Amino acid sequence: MANSIARTLNPGQRTSLDGTHGHAANVARSLGWIALPWLVPVACAVLWVLGSHYGWISPQILPSPTLVFDTLGGLASTGELWMHIGASLSRIAVGFTGGVVLGLLLGAWLGLSRTAEAYILPSFNAVVQVPVLGWLPFLMIVVGIGEPLKYLLIGHAALVPVTLSTLQGFRRTPPAYLDVARVFRYSRHQAIFNVILPSAVPVIGTGIRLAFTKAWLTLVVVELVASSEGLGYLIVYGRQLFQLDLVLASVLIVGAIGYAADRLLSVLEHKLSPARPA
Repeated sequence: MANSIARTLNPGQRTSLDGTHGHAANVARSLGWIALPWLVPVACAVLWVLGSHYGWISPQILPSPTLVFDTLGGLASTGELWMHIGASLSRIAVGFTGGVVLGLLLGAWLGLSRTAEAYILPSFNAVVQVPVLGWLPFLMIVVGIGEPLKYLLIGHAALVPVTLSTLQGFRRTPPAYLDVARVFRYSRHQAIFNVILPSAVPVIGTGIRLAFTKAWLTLVVVELVASSEGLGYLIVYGRQLFQLDLVLASVLIVGAIGYAADRLLSVLEHKLSPARPA
């Protein structure tokens, strides 16, 4: 039927009809790609609601969504939630920023100097094989359990991915770009900031996103072990009181903040990526 209708249309009408169908297909495909990542979270949420409603899982093991969100609302209304979020965000801001800055400087140095790479990179690779939490007992003895401990561990977690991604980005500059810089007689300073650094931005951006993920996980774990405030402390406090609704509410906040920060970094990465040498 559709084929017979299409045959009766003139070429302009058929082109318009095909274009409309193509546009609809593209829209449907785009909506599908947007919805696809949410299938698993939505399925888990539905199973959680059904399981709590029909009693598939004991409330002592998995509290109902209603109880968890009521607990979350109570924490927000009293201001306790904002206090813990503020403590965690201030720690991640200091530690993550310090780790990223040092990682950029160290990675750029290693990427631009073969001598520095030969002397420092092997030792650096040996040190980073130790997990971040492996340094926890040693640092607790050296700096105690105060804020410097958290800053150092968060900074260390961010330092490693940023350093390695910066080194890789600087070393992967296309040779054709460097040849053009030599033809135009660029100085070393001009070549670094106009050619090498712009071409390394995508790799560095990916490293910074990975660094935030590692720093955020490290923050929560450190607050679980040595803290009297913060989202990690809120999780361990709920576990000690066997208030699993408080534990799940805190976990949801940790996941939401981490996801939002990763999306923000992704947007910044995409905005900076086009800044490449022509």
